[in-house]
Amino acid sequence: GTIYNLEELSDYEYLLSHFYTVEPTTAVTAQELDAEKLLAEDMTIDRTVDGPQILIYHTHSQEGFADSVPGDPSTTIVGAGEYLAELLRNRGYKVMHVTSVYDLIDGELDRSEAYSRAEEEISQILAEHPSIQSVIDLHRDGVAEGTRLVTELNGKTMARFMFFNGLSRTRKTGDIDYLANENQEANLAFSFQMQLKAAEYYPGLTRRIYLKGYRYNMHLRPRTLLVELGAQNNTVEEAINACDPLAHILDMVLKGE
Repeated sequence: GTIYNLEELSDYEYLLSHFYTVEPTTAVTAQELDAEKLLAEDMTIDRTVDGPQILIYHTHSQEGFADSVPGDPSTTIVGAGEYLAELLRNRGYKVMHVTSVYDLIDGELDRSEAYSRAEEEISQILAEHPSIQSVIDLHRDGVAEGTRLVTELNGKTMARFMFFNGLSRTRKTGDIDYLANENQEANLAFSFQMQLKAAEYYPGLTRRIYLKGYRYNMHLRPRTLLVELGAQNNTVEEAINACDPLAHILDMVLKGE
């Protein structure tokens, strides 16, 4: 893998071109992507507290894979989330996996209000469980039909995954005050530290971090991570295989290794 030095990472243009994809409708500043600041953020969690420490949920629970079985959530992103939760539990974390559905209305797929519905329930869960210190919204991306997000590691074919951050800003409107995110720097630090560990231990497994406008409920906690695990063209097995290194990277960052 690759270990980057601070001199490289302190070059804003280098950092931007090697680590990030910025969606055309938004913009990011050098102050927001200050590598020294992002690396200085403490991502460790207290594993001695009672109650759940990590929360995994799915704003888009209906996202499936190429060979998902209709009506069987274990073969969708929800099944991948349960496997990731088990892997983290095996590493000593207390994990809550919420399998609520936010993207169906009257049995029909409708994502127009999914983030609002998710915010309502997840906010309540976090209020009831102050022990939760990290939140993961696990998704599956949608890409062109000819695109296959795969790599091979240790003899296994795995879905490549991508970390995602919302910046609460668009080029057209500027900063979106009603979507303020006091945890934005911590969220950016989390994805950046995760990306660095992935580059070091699992080269080629992650895509560049995607930056987009709006907030995506990442204001609810520091150490919030939105992950796009593969895409619709990946198999369930490829997605499941990718959870092992994802759990390992999470463990390293949350322990400060």
